[in-house]
Amino acid sequence: MALRTRKHRIRQETLWIAQQELPASAAHAFYTRLNELLDAEKFDEFAEAACKQFYAKKMGRPSLTPGIYFRALLVGYFEGIDTERGIAWRASDSLGIRHFLGIGLDERSPDHSTLSRTRRLIDVETHEQVFGFVLRVIAVRGLLKGKTIGVDATTLEANAAMRSIVRRDTGDNYQEFLTGLAKESGIETPTREQLSQLDRKRKKRTSNEDWEHPHDPDARIAKMKDGSTHMAHKAEHAVDLETGAIVAVTLQGADLVDTTTLRETVAEAGEWIAETAAAVNNEAEGERVSAEGPEEVVADKGYHSNAVLRKLGENGVRSYIPEPERGRRNWQGKAAEKKAIYGNRRRMRGAHGKQLMRRRGEYIERSFAHLYETGAMRRTHVRGRDNIRKRMLIHASAFNLRLVLRGLFQVGTRRGYQGRKGLVISDINAWIDTLMACFTQRWLALGQQKSLRAEEHFPVIGKCRWRLETRARKMGTFAMGC
Repeated sequence: MALRTRKHRIRQETLWIAQQELPASAAHAFYTRLNELLDAEKFDEFAEAACKQFYAKKMGRPSLTPGIYFRALLVGYFEGIDTERGIAWRASDSLGIRHFLGIGLDERSPDHSTLSRTRRLIDVETHEQVFGFVLRVIAVRGLLKGKTIGVDATTLEANAAMRSIVRRDTGDNYQEFLTGLAKESGIETPTREQLSQLDRKRKKRTSNEDWEHPHDPDARIAKMKDGSTHMAHKAEHAVDLETGAIVAVTLQGADLVDTTTLRETVAEAGEWIAETAAAVNNEAEGERVSAEGPEEVVADKGYHSNAVLRKLGENGVRSYIPEPERGRRNWQGKAAEKKAIYGNRRRMRGAHGKQLMRRRGEYIERSFAHLYETGAMRRTHVRGRDNIRKRMLIHASAFNLRLVLRGLFQVGTRRGYQGRKGLVISDINAWIDTLMACFTQRWLALGQQKSLRAEEHFPVIGKCRWRLETRARKMGTFAMGC
């Protein structure tokens, strides 16, 4: 075989290429299954009906199909792409992603400006409708119960820098603010060293009441989990502790404490659960989803307060929230609060309460990891609370679709499918071993010699094993289990 060089491959490209001669690649099996699920549930028809109000009937150039737009955001979750520009690059580079989006080889994939324009065009309520659509899909398959929910929050780094913050009252940036303080102290023309020294001596008061970001007013100054200070948002999840499905996601100010944000998240979770129950519950199938909303709420000790527990008790919701050390309490004139606190304390000491706390740590932290770590939304690349919430809703919808896909073929993500072929072959190989053992025992029961193998008496089994192992070697190196 002669060596071919790059120079030998230089040739004049033909002007016309037949479509059947274009290179074709088999679509990714994971995205094929996901498309089959969406097509079976008529997702495109639903999305087009929900987005119809945002488009003109005849005017303008052809728009981006709503089904392609929402699928592109799903790709951002499954591929771990944080920006819309990255999603556009991935769609133009991968034939498998183009097949999933429904873009032909002779069509141009949408660029990032088209995705951004479509996101701004479609409002938050429509993204919420897509989230509710996915909730109904998982509820029909028994993946949503709605009786016990866990609530927790995490911080997301905003697309805003601390160096760009300005004063709310005067609009001065930090450098201008320090210069004004230096002039007040008698320094007319302060140097950079003098400003730095003045800043070190000054008592730090970088509060959200005095400072804001001019380009993202919704961002708040907050301390992240690693101890650093950034402009941030607060994302709060409500997760079904029986199935692991996300039933509500809210985005709030990062400077708000947990006890003030719990009410909104639980209320939104109750609305989604009740709406889903009204859509899927019927007399033939029984009560699939709790029609009355959540009956139990589980959270960490940051959510513990007299007002929170009393409000949950008044609404008929049992709370399971650890109580921080507060010393001896004075209950004079607080009979309702005392009843709620003591009831919560009693439930937390029981076996059921301890089990729910273990589930809370497992399911809620898993949702954070999938949406913000592998889903690449720990740092946001869009500004404005509405824009961030749109991506959060589609990320949560993809997380819930993952539960359905895992029930179909035990894989819930695209990366998890990579080793699935080997696992399937191992399962089939183990089934053949079991079948051979049964035939061997049956043969020995008939009085034949123990040294004989099942393949010698049943050549079909040996032939099946040989074909399976040959196909596995062609697919790659897998654990055959033999």
